[in-house]
Amino acid sequence: MSAEVIGGTTRPDRLVTLPGVYAPQHDTRLLMEAVDREEIGPGTEVLDLGTGSGALALHAARRSASVTAVDVARRAVLTARLNALLSGRRISVRRSDLLSALPGRFYDLVVANPPYVPSPVDEVPGRGPERAWDAGCDGRAVLDRICDAAPAVLRPGGRLLMVHSALCDSDTTVRRLADAGLDARVSDRARVPLGPVLRSRLRWLREAGLMPGPATTEELVVIRAEHP
Repeated sequence: MSAEVIGGTTRPDRLVTLPGVYAPQHDTRLLMEAVDREEIGPGTEVLDLGTGSGALALHAARRSASVTAVDVARRAVLTARLNALLSGRRISVRRSDLLSALPGRFYDLVVANPPYVPSPVDEVPGRGPERAWDAGCDGRAVLDRICDAAPAVLRPGGRLLMVHSALCDSDTTVRRLADAGLDARVSDRARVPLGPVLRSRLRWLREAGLMPGPATTEELVVIRAEHP
């Protein structure tokens, strides 16, 4: 079990991450900062898709939102529940493949930090820690599913905030969400050092034309989409 401190613009929370669960990193912080700019308070219903450690769900819960968090991995569900208990925050954590366990529910805000790392293997892992980041050869295996599913659970005026690497083509994300009827744009960008997963597959990324030869950083983007 490891502990991560999430900083940024708000009071840090100390979280535990069980082995195999994605530990909050730069993308988590960037998405937290985007969440901080949204109107959230009592009565706001928030859904955290692919919650992992529960960091984003708890971040929204600190602002008195009613939060539901889901993840397909049992260990992530356990981790998020444990962190909610340790923080004294009430969130509903359910095991679900995206929206499969939430029929008929609608939300004011959906947040997502899904797997988005391009992988030499196009098949998405069914288990193991790689499931938290590997997302097919173009990195869009889960992103595209969220683009297709999330618009249907947003109330009028509801918003989707999703973070991913620019390696996955942010224009495609914006276009797919616009095709689904949302007003979508890139709201945030940040350059961060390459993490260990990307560093381990730099040769393949360069051969696939996804990464320039001398690159030592990647660009993260937050996509904001609003239901008219």
